[in-house]
Amino acid sequence: MLTNIQYKFKLFLFGAICLTTAFVSCQKQKGLGEDPYAGGKQPLDLTFVSKTIEPDVVNAGDVLTVRVKGLSKYINDFKVFVNEIEAEVVKASTNDTTLTFKVPLTASTGSMWITSQGQSFFGPVVKVGGKVSVDASWKVVNGATNNTNGFSPSTIFDIEALPGGNFFLGGAFNDFELNGTEKLPIGGIAQISGDGAYTTSGVKFGKGAGGADKSIYSITRIPTGAQAGKYIIGGSFTSFNSTRINRQTLNNIARLNSDGSLDSLVLKDVINPKPQETYKNGDTVATFNAGVDGVVRKTFVFNEQVYIVGNFNNYKRMYLPNSSYDEKIYDNTRMRQVVRVNMDGSMDSTFHYNKSTRQSAIGANGIILDAMMQSDGKLILVGTFSTFNGTLANRIVRLNLDGSVDNSFSAGAGANSDIISIRYNATTNKIVVGGTFTSFNGKAASGINLLNADGSNVTTFTGQPITGGIANFVGQLNNGKIIVSGSFNKYGDYLRQGFMVLEANGQLAVGYNNTGGFQGAIYDMTETTVATGTKVILVGDILRFNGTLPHNIIRLNFAN
Repeated sequence: MLTNIQYKFKLFLFGAICLTTAFVSCQKQKGLGEDPYAGGKQPLDLTFVSKTIEPDVVNAGDVLTVRVKGLSKYINDFKVFVNEIEAEVVKASTNDTTLTFKVPLTASTGSMWITSQGQSFFGPVVKVGGKVSVDASWKVVNGATNNTNGFSPSTIFDIEALPGGNFFLGGAFNDFELNGTEKLPIGGIAQISGDGAYTTSGVKFGKGAGGADKSIYSITRIPTGAQAGKYIIGGSFTSFNSTRINRQTLNNIARLNSDGSLDSLVLKDVINPKPQETYKNGDTVATFNAGVDGVVRKTFVFNEQVYIVGNFNNYKRMYLPNSSYDEKIYDNTRMRQVVRVNMDGSMDSTFHYNKSTRQSAIGANGIILDAMMQSDGKLILVGTFSTFNGTLANRIVRLNLDGSVDNSFSAGAGANSDIISIRYNATTNKIVVGGTFTSFNGKAASGINLLNADGSNVTTFTGQPITGGIANFVGQLNNGKIIVSGSFNKYGDYLRQGFMVLEANGQLAVGYNNTGGFQGAIYDMTETTVATGTKVILVGDILRFNGTLPHNIIRLNFAN
């Protein structure tokens, strides 16, 4: 039987091959000698001789001259573009070998090219100067990387300014400035000085975050109280400075001492099922005894309590009386997306908790993507949801200090699509949001909107349509200007390749949009005022900015 099947299969295969051969042979006879590229246009004999622009950096409106060859044949039928913006040709100074043009007033850094008869000829890069520039004194060179493999993320999610002028960085990287090793990785947390130099002075991170995604999304310094000067870190991890299996006892949140080491507690006389192993009579555990069963997106500290925000379903606390050196027992309480805990990690049941059902309220019917805290301790959450605790809340909601929906928040109908980013500026007392929405509380808003502190629309802000992508990060500077980044390529009629600076009224800021292409995503920023303007550090998954490769962190100068 098997032999018969094999014979039939071979016969079928032979027939298929013959049929295919006959078909191909027929096709060859039919189309023999045909040129698949026949009919194509011959390239024009027009070339650029100049490889660079002199001077190296120019201003919008400057008149430039570049050397070309063969332009006279097309002198009445060509156009010049600088980074997709058409430039005015100075005809009196243009001939067969010389092209003279004006840099468009709205142009930004990018290549220039000539188009004629449907063909394009690319020339040198035009570097347009202005009030925004990459800080040449910034000492980050290789930035955040991941030496596990080429596909692992190395994103920086958060930057926390320290009192002495240094910064902590939190993210998904395991190497920074090529200082990590296989035995001692830089696990999602690093320290840099004020000028960007990597430094371990005064810190003992060790191996950093381990387990789960080995990622730190949020770093928050505790400003006052008995734990002042320590840090709360949140993200996706199960250990800190340890790779031992029985030390994987953290649940996506931890407290670090001021030197960056895990705030831990030595226990004596713990349960020991193996009394012959006397060293297991004691144990070391995290002093901050709190955790959740999902990713922590944001952490906040207010009145010596810690607010944990993310996409989790349960709060977890280690039950020490029944835990041993090798096995930890946890108490679980259903707490969706938001929980408030005391400084020892115990849950505050007066926040977002129903004592009769012994669990949290419903929470959001979607994902929380970002959050902020106002000075009075009220949280504002944004994301993909349309209700919170059963109350209408289109992608944005403010919570009272007990976790209930604050109906006095004036966001009204909210956004008609996702809000990805929210930032508050204490100097301007304004909130800026970004995302995929096209309207906000009845106002046309193409992915960006400026709000008053009570959630109402700033009526003087009028944005232009964003096309070619979305805005996934927004942040307002102390002078009122707004940084926007994303995947878009146009703002209104103006080319902006993923990065732009707006005035507080929504118009492009004159002189601040000279930079070229941006690729990646920004997740956080911090601003430092200097005599000449301000310096802004941007972190995220930043692959390219204005021709540079930032490796996920970059500092920009914003001139006055």
